[in-house]
Amino acid sequence: MKVHAPGLVDLVGVTRAARLEERLSEAATAYARERYPDARRLLAPIVTEVPDLAEARELYGLTLYRLGRWKDAARELDAFVELSGGSTEQHPVLADCRRALGQYSKVDELWEELRSTSPSGELVVEGRIVAAGALADQGRLAEAIALLGKGFRMPKRPMEHHLRRAYALADLYERSGDVPQARTLFVLVARAEPGFLDAAERATG
Repeated sequence: MKVHAPGLVDLVGVTRAARLEERLSEAATAYARERYPDARRLLAPIVTEVPDLAEARELYGLTLYRLGRWKDAARELDAFVELSGGSTEQHPVLADCRRALGQYSKVDELWEELRSTSPSGELVVEGRIVAAGALADQGRLAEAIALLGKGFRMPKRPMEHHLRRAYALADLYERSGDVPQARTLFVLVARAEPGFLDAAERATG
């Protein structure tokens, strides 16, 4: 997987930039193949050498997230946001790190930033799922359901983020005790994608 980082030349020069781009590409390939320890091994020295390279901090943060290293991942993704001029592209992942760390006010801040910029429907849905999950973690199930369910209807041809939202909403309904509503949503998910997580089982359970 080829990674092009145009800012590298200004940071390290032409010759070194070519080598680092090659290693970044190797790391991206390892990440795409879910070889997260390999990606981490490749990225750590790059980030140390060129801490101002947004592409490296982003991929390193995503890798650490996949390894469950929430605090370290949040540090890298915070750096990516700053270096990229305020990008919200990874806000759902960053918010999930903050959620895992119990930093719920940070989750709220990130959700508000993401919602106000609305970079894409899919990203906003992912951010909404995390924000609702953080509310549920605090026992605020009614608020979580209201946030996740606001304006939601399953489209005739749902994409994965629609299924993820419906599944998460069904889970919240089930946790709140509204089993009929939960099963209705699990059925919709299972019909659209029979192998989606355990939706089919939970639709009948």
